[in-house]
Amino acid sequence: MASTCSESPFFSSSSSSRHRWNYDVFLSFRGKDTRKNFTDHLYTALIQAGIHTFRDDNELPRGEEISPQLVKAIEGSRISIVVFSKQYASSRWCLDELVKIVECRQKIDQVVLPIFYDTEPSDVRKQTGSYAKAFDEHEEHFKEEMEKVNKWRGALAEAGNLSGWGLNNEANGYEAEFIKRIVSDVACKLGNKTLHVAKHPVGIYSRVQGIISLLKGAKPDVGIVGIHGIAGIGKTTIAKAVLTNFIWI
Repeated sequence: MASTCSESPFFSSSSSSRHRWNYDVFLSFRGKDTRKNFTDHLYTALIQAGIHTFRDDNELPRGEEISPQLVKAIEGSRISIVVFSKQYASSRWCLDELVKIVECRQKIDQVVLPIFYDTEPSDVRKQTGSYAKAFDEHEEHFKEEMEKVNKWRGALAEAGNLSGWGLNNEANGYEAEFIKRIVSDVACKLGNKTLHVAKHPVGIYSRVQGIISLLKGAKPDVGIVGIHGIAGIGKTTIAKAVLTNFIWI
């Protein structure tokens, strides 16, 4: 189980603070295992919590290497969540993603949060169980590229040693509660930067500027502004936009 975070890691790391982030979370998962169930529910919960999340929706067979766009998304994410399911290691594209994720953890202090979905951390770490079968096939298929296979093994070993979340349907109960705890942990790690506002919202600029001017004119350490109105007119959107802009002023 992941430990409770007391402080966002992004305010203490100099290399992380200099990096340009495009997403809060990058989701890595085996589509055939979890795309339409667990990962979809997790993605929806993250988005509803205001956490800007990248999910690769491409279900078609991909090329020999992960795309430059996918690499860019990984490099631009503050946190990578890796859903280790039984067949995760059978996908060379998932393993290539994981190698890149581990590289970002080492170079830019990206936080990596593993989720062990009906699989054991030791299977990931030591490539046993279904992971052993997957690597038997990889070693047969990539006889001439054993360096690549060893990189995959190394990435799995490192990720399998990280503190994360484990779900075994028979032992841990309901997925909804499990996902709720994951989202809470991610929000904690992101600190006060979990609010995502559309890049080009329509019709709120003048209202946001008006509220920011009121806050700027407040006395030191005092800044309370109430936003009221009927449901659906954009109060929450305006409040998020104000906070997102004001914390940088």
